[in-house]
Amino acid sequence: MDPEDVTTVVERAARLVADKYVIPDVADRVAGHLRERLRAGAYAMAGDPATLGALVTADLQSANGDLHLRLKHHEQPLSDKADDPAGEHFARLAALGMGGVTRVQRLPGNVGLLEIQPYVFPPDLAGDALTAALRLLAGTDALLLDLRGTEGGSPDGVALLCGWFFAEPTHLHTMHERSGATRQFWSAAWLPVPRYAPDKLVQVLTGPATFSGGEELAYDLQQFGRATVVGEPTRGGAHPRIGYRLHPHLELTVPVARPVHAASGTNWEGCGVTPDVETPAGRAHDVAYRRSLEALLAAGPDRPTAAEARTALAALG
Repeated sequence: MDPEDVTTVVERAARLVADKYVIPDVADRVAGHLRERLRAGAYAMAGDPATLGALVTADLQSANGDLHLRLKHHEQPLSDKADDPAGEHFARLAALGMGGVTRVQRLPGNVGLLEIQPYVFPPDLAGDALTAALRLLAGTDALLLDLRGTEGGSPDGVALLCGWFFAEPTHLHTMHERSGATRQFWSAAWLPVPRYAPDKLVQVLTGPATFSGGEELAYDLQQFGRATVVGEPTRGGAHPRIGYRLHPHLELTVPVARPVHAASGTNWEGCGVTPDVETPAGRAHDVAYRRSLEALLAAGPDRPTAAEARTALAALG
């Protein structure tokens, strides 16, 4: 990248942050810091978009550590559409990745497993895949929801999934925009599949890669007492963002709102979701599976799948 291109990208990034970032005083500090760094020649050695993206991202996040505020490098050229430069990539990823439903399985003992990655895609891209998975899992007696690889997602996709777990429509959170506008998010009032009975044990698996929309799903289920979170603390990114194409390979992502959760009155920004049962992410599956089997056997030692559950429990060691 030549110096003129670098200056153009950084100046536009500073202007967009100042105008759009959800917290105005932080926006002004970050924009001023970028301009100071540009004048000091901090980006002069950025010979390629990836290097510039990394340098600018470090400065963007220096004020308050907002992990959604970044200059993201893309290997493939971004669309030049003004509304969403990464939208086509997002849609293609959903189409090729079964809407984020990477694993649906009945484990011995009639424990269900649903793994979602890399994103909780919005209903228009993944509604059919998600509801198909929920239908397959409806007859299980307990569920492991594996979000260890869920790096983000759509609040509307999260609301769809929460609709399966909650007996009644539930106010999840209210999104507050910088302008003062608000939008409430509720769990889906209706799904084309039976709801997962409220007395069935649900455990959510988390790890250090769980982020954004994945964190929201874990947080919603935990805060309303519908699930136990098992694993490691998550990364801590709650602010939804809008993307801006500043270069064919650079997207500025700017958080434009903050959620206030209906149960907690706050959110997971900067702190992540704290597990109820803390264990290394690599062991979270076995720990949660053991807990499920033990709970099912304690509740019904003579249930039809009891022998299967005992064999599975013994195999866990």
